[in-house]
Amino acid sequence: MAGDHLQVLDALDTAKTQLYHFTTILIAGMGFFTDAYDLFSISLITKLLGRIYYTTNLNAPKPGTLPPKVSSAVTGVALVGTLAGQLFFGWLGDKMGRKKVYGLTLILMIVCSIASGLSFGKSPKGVMATLCFFRFWLGFGIGGDYPLSATIMSEYANKKTRGAFIAAVFAMQARTGFGILTSGIVALIVSAAFDHAYNAPSYADNAAGSTVPEADYIWRIIVMFGALPAALTFYWRMKMPETARYTALVAKNAKQAAQDMAKVLNVDLEAEEEKVEKYADKSSNSFGLFSREFARRHGMHLLGTTSTWFLLDIAFYSNNLFQKDIFTAVGWIPKPETMNAVHEVFRVARAQTLVALFATVPGYWFTVAFIDIIGRFTIQIVGFFFMTVVYVCSGVSLRSLDEEGQQDRVRDNRGRRGAIIGAFGFLYAAQPKDPSKRDHGYPAGIGIKNTLIVLGCVNLLGLFFTFLVPEAKGKSLEEMSGENEGEQTAQGDGSNRTVPA
Repeated sequence: MAGDHLQVLDALDTAKTQLYHFTTILIAGMGFFTDAYDLFSISLITKLLGRIYYTTNLNAPKPGTLPPKVSSAVTGVALVGTLAGQLFFGWLGDKMGRKKVYGLTLILMIVCSIASGLSFGKSPKGVMATLCFFRFWLGFGIGGDYPLSATIMSEYANKKTRGAFIAAVFAMQARTGFGILTSGIVALIVSAAFDHAYNAPSYADNAAGSTVPEADYIWRIIVMFGALPAALTFYWRMKMPETARYTALVAKNAKQAAQDMAKVLNVDLEAEEEKVEKYADKSSNSFGLFSREFARRHGMHLLGTTSTWFLLDIAFYSNNLFQKDIFTAVGWIPKPETMNAVHEVFRVARAQTLVALFATVPGYWFTVAFIDIIGRFTIQIVGFFFMTVVYVCSGVSLRSLDEEGQQDRVRDNRGRRGAIIGAFGFLYAAQPKDPSKRDHGYPAGIGIKNTLIVLGCVNLLGLFFTFLVPEAKGKSLEEMSGENEGEQTAQGDGSNRTVPA
């Protein structure tokens, strides 16, 4: 088996952890950081957008909110773009190479982050239409960055600590990492500065004066800040060499792969053109994604991987949309009429930042530390189990809250947020049946408490589908996919299943 291996790939798999690993984590992680910031900062400003552009009746008991269709579009259109971008740039990355496409996605993210904050016009329709347009293309770039960042890190990592390195890249995103934390901190700083400068009255005291004209700058600054980390990363991304696995195995350029990795690893490597040609001619490596051979080898693994990620995303993104309502229910955020527009941004950002800082960030970095020790399978099972418990218990607690009128017992409701279904479906599902408690313009839903219980069931399904994904701890990418021996079986799980890539 060792004789068929390319020296450059063996060198990557067995390399000691060194500076280039951490450099790659930072460069790839900044992409995830930007992705998360851009996707989730929108939840911090939706209430402000409603106050600025949809407060049409100053005699109403509450300030204006985004209409249902507008709220769904503003929040979910970037996720639609993300789905399209994943498919397009994932395909393009296999055709043109990771490095070239990596630069394209970053440029698109920078331009669209800035353009989103410069949304044209002053009318609600004009601003929302251009905001949604640019957020779609922002999501398109983000969608391309997701698979490329993860692929680049996995192809650069050694097999001993690959799990930790990939986890560290993912730790830069969303509520599980620094992206959402930074979006909350930026929102806190900007809103605190404006609140101090203008000191507007609450809506109940003075409806017209509670939203100062300068509040329109707040959401624009928060949105445009997402371009900064992407811009800072661009130079270093362009300096990275193409991954050796793409150069050698896809582009079939063994000499270039050896030269690139020799510089990275600071070792002498042979080109081994004959081995690359032999590898390319192997019939066991020539089957396509939709072939029977792929289905036989990896069909169940693909089902397990895609289904668990899909189910996680439903929970992950959906709670992002109604967590501000949970914060209000448990007393973390006062009722909107008791605050001015700027202070409401501050209170929402503070609540979200505290949850991220003291709950999910430590949990995620625990995974980074132990994923290559206890394995991916165990961590995923435990993660889905506890999310199921948290969601169901939170729903039951909120049910008790409604029945007993108490608040202090449920101050720890939190969870993940999830994909397009979460963005559109659960936005409506979380609406209460009582019209007096419902957001203006929304139909009756099943309420937050029942929505949380449904999301608990979603996570339970994710736990079951995890059993289709075998352990990959300590294996190289070629060992997992069976590319070197036609069909390599899993080691250490007591089965004869083929391990997926």
